[in-house]
Amino acid sequence: MRGTTWTRLALAGGASAACLLAAAPLASAETTSPAPVAPITLSPGESAQVCGDWVPKLQKRAENLEKRINGGPEVKGSVANLKARAADQRAKGHNDRADQLDQRATKRQGRIGELDAAKQKLDAFAAAHCKPAAPSTAPSK
Repeated sequence: MRGTTWTRLALAGGASAACLLAAAPLASAETTSPAPVAPITLSPGESAQVCGDWVPKLQKRAENLEKRINGGPEVKGSVANLKARAADQRAKGHNDRADQLDQRATKRQGRIGELDAAKQKLDAFAAAHCKPAAPSTAPSK
């Protein structure tokens, strides 16, 4: 049994309308605050890995980034290097490129605050969760 074109169009339109009506409450639902996040619990092995491997690596990486950003003109990627390159481009008459380099230098200088905040969070985490091992009380041989 084959329906007419109008019947098929009416069925397709009805199905589309039903989908829109069903999806409308979902789209208009407002969430006032995000759902609370459950705390993460780590096993002793995972905790040892985080405190022994990840935290020191992240601290070293943050330190290296800070050294690079604050480095002199000879340090590739430093603010001083970007400013020197901008001055060089401006001297050559490439003002657009010099402006881009100046903007990058300004943005990179602004990252110092974010980097300091990340280092403080890492230090606070390490102080709270990474306790140094207690000296062993086993008799020495």
